[in-house]
Amino acid sequence: MLHHVEINVDHLEESIEFWDWLLGELGYEDYQSWSRGKSYKHGKTYLVFVQTEDRFQTPTFHRKRTGLNHLAFHAASREKVDELTQKLKERGDPILYEDRHPFAGGPNHYAVFCEDPNRIKVEIVAP
Repeated sequence: MLHHVEINVDHLEESIEFWDWLLGELGYEDYQSWSRGKSYKHGKTYLVFVQTEDRFQTPTFHRKRTGLNHLAFHAASREKVDELTQKLKERGDPILYEDRHPFAGGPNHYAVFCEDPNRIKVEIVAP
């Protein structure tokens, strides 16, 4: 069982706006909040987003470098993936691999891929 994941972000307010919405859609609840961070909990697992200190802002994050590539979340159904895809588009959040959506992960992998404000790839997968 994963206990928690902590992610440093460039602009905390932008990140919280994105993650508040998305994690709320996926059933996460607000957990903790402080001036330089916020966490969200689902069951016993939680995600933490923390403002990166100025002295560590460069170089910026890129998922192709060593480290985190992406976060993948369960969706309740294909309909939920479709609903979230539409909402992501309405919000103006970047959809990745749109030309292959919803099977960008393969013919039996129904998912939407997007990016958060820090360009962290997010995948939401139907059962």
